[in-house]
Amino acid sequence: MYLLIINPRSGGGAGQRTWQSVEGMLHSRGIPHEPLFTQNADRAETQVLGALARRDDWRAAIVIGGDGTIHSVLGALRRRGVPLAVIPAGSGNDTARGFGIPLATEAALEAALQDRCLEADLLSGAGGLTLTAVASGFDAQVAVNVNNGFYKRLCNAIGAGQLAYIIGILHTLMTFKPCRVSVTCDGKEQAFEKAWLVSICNLPSYGGGLLICPQAEADDGLLDVCVVHGCSRMQVLRLFPTLLKGTHVALPFVTMLRGHSVAVHFAQARHAIGDGEPLGTAPLAVRCEPGALRVLSPLAAAREQGAAGPCQASV
Repeated sequence: MYLLIINPRSGGGAGQRTWQSVEGMLHSRGIPHEPLFTQNADRAETQVLGALARRDDWRAAIVIGGDGTIHSVLGALRRRGVPLAVIPAGSGNDTARGFGIPLATEAALEAALQDRCLEADLLSGAGGLTLTAVASGFDAQVAVNVNNGFYKRLCNAIGAGQLAYIIGILHTLMTFKPCRVSVTCDGKEQAFEKAWLVSICNLPSYGGGLLICPQAEADDGLLDVCVVHGCSRMQVLRLFPTLLKGTHVALPFVTMLRGHSVAVHFAQARHAIGDGEPLGTAPLAVRCEPGALRVLSPLAAAREQGAAGPCQASV
């Protein structure tokens, strides 16, 4: 039995359209499933916990939605030991990208039904669990502006979710002011002047495919950190096209770090986000929890024996 967790409003209505397509495919193949609709992130974990408690033969929880929908149910899936599968229907869909899950609905469903799992790490902090990245500073402010702006809804409506982030970058660039930041990675503290952003990543990309930490791997037990500091607004603007290929890591105003735990303290209050969802403006303390979540992923077959295997829910 599969639990389908559907956010019908994700991606400007893409969640509902995707669910209708998936429902037809599941019925035509006689695959047992139960739908659960959720639109409120604050209630999603409770809803999912309640659904998972009703039976003990769940093969996986398949989320139809975006990164924010996935974020809202991480605690429930980890607590109940049920594997996560993703059929992307959001604006950014970076969780799907990071796990090699196709963006096309039918192909994503096929990946969800293959029963091959990756033992993925989770990022744990005061704000709860995160799967893709915890970002603070400029890019978090971009996300806040995008989520609060009318242009996200407009871009989703025309199927151009990534365009909303580009508009958000230009919007934020006009008003954001960099400041000093202290970053402590595995107990070693470093200070950076005129810091624009600090991103703590478990997957290579966020923001709709921007490769902030291109070397990040979901199952290596490590956090990858990108710090952008000491540069002008024009340099920041020129930085973003390089994120599409991850070539920014060689720039002199970009510092890459790696470790098991990271603390971030800006001299001035800065927004932070986890999986694109707001985490407030308090200083960050994030640690890696290795292998905390099993994810149905096409990448599983490519991993060494022992790093991945058949999914078995331990409810």
